[in-house]
Amino acid sequence: MKPKTPSQTTPGKPRLTTSAMIASIAAEGQPTKPAPFGHALVEVARKDAAIVGMTADLSKYTDLHIFAKEFPNRFYQMGMAEQILFGAASGLASEGFTPFATTYAVFASRRAYDFIHQTIAEEDRNVKIVCALPGLTSGYGPSHQAAEDLALFRAMPNMTVIDPCDALEIEQAVPAIAAHKGPVYMRLLRGNVPLALDEYGYKFQLGKAQIIRDGADVLVISSGLLTMRALEAAKELEKDRIGVAVLHCPTIKPLDVETIRREAAKSGRLVVVAENHTEIGGLGEAVARDFLLNGVAPKFRHIALPDQFLDAGALPTLHERYGISREAICRRIKAWL
Repeated sequence: MKPKTPSQTTPGKPRLTTSAMIASIAAEGQPTKPAPFGHALVEVARKDAAIVGMTADLSKYTDLHIFAKEFPNRFYQMGMAEQILFGAASGLASEGFTPFATTYAVFASRRAYDFIHQTIAEEDRNVKIVCALPGLTSGYGPSHQAAEDLALFRAMPNMTVIDPCDALEIEQAVPAIAAHKGPVYMRLLRGNVPLALDEYGYKFQLGKAQIIRDGADVLVISSGLLTMRALEAAKELEKDRIGVAVLHCPTIKPLDVETIRREAAKSGRLVVVAENHTEIGGLGEAVARDFLLNGVAPKFRHIALPDQFLDAGALPTLHERYGISREAICRRIKAWL
């Protein structure tokens, strides 16, 4: 007998069958922007002839095809060879270029780790590593889910690590990391990317955490996709008179510990770190370590992916299953208060 496929049902609405092809992270009716990374890189490259684009047979799936069309003589298709991609990027950086090298996060963090570690990080080369499908943003199972990428890149000396929230932040982060001298790893949301921070007048600052909204009962410290979900949860919990502050930390390394400590030290608030990453080695552990070393002791909880190989399926199903959907975040915060 064929096993049943997990599904979501709502009275009066069509049945949603689980499929790994359901890959959008946008909520129903949420505005999106197409390929913000590709368009932002083109704009920066128009002003800086040193910028080149590189990929390992994934230009369409990292939005680098937009750059390739605009600057065909500055685009390098390296084939399915991530080690060669990053070795060549290091060589180009040594000659004064600024390579933006793109692939999937699993391939950079797992397949090409040693090449990045030895030829880019150790040499402090000016390479920008921009990777799609970070954390649980793919339904294709462990082969494509980079649940541990932040832990791996945080461990590299000289590496700056960025986890942007939405299309607006990606657009703003691209020129910032291009101007930064040194290696950068940036997670990438690609395709039609949701907008979430625009209504708050947000401006990306490399190395800085920012309060997006304030609240008296809970402080959520988050990055990337989970900042988007935290803001959605905050609006929902406001209906129950629960005030949720959201502190967005797009720069995972170096971490803005001064802002985090200051906000966490405000008395009476539950502190929750929320991240689209395994519970091991990411933002949550970085924040907890800093609290312990500096005598900051709020009531502390952690929302993250479990330490296990995750299932394949539709992202709405998986996000609910692993506790990073808006609804799951609301339930957990209510239970902790």
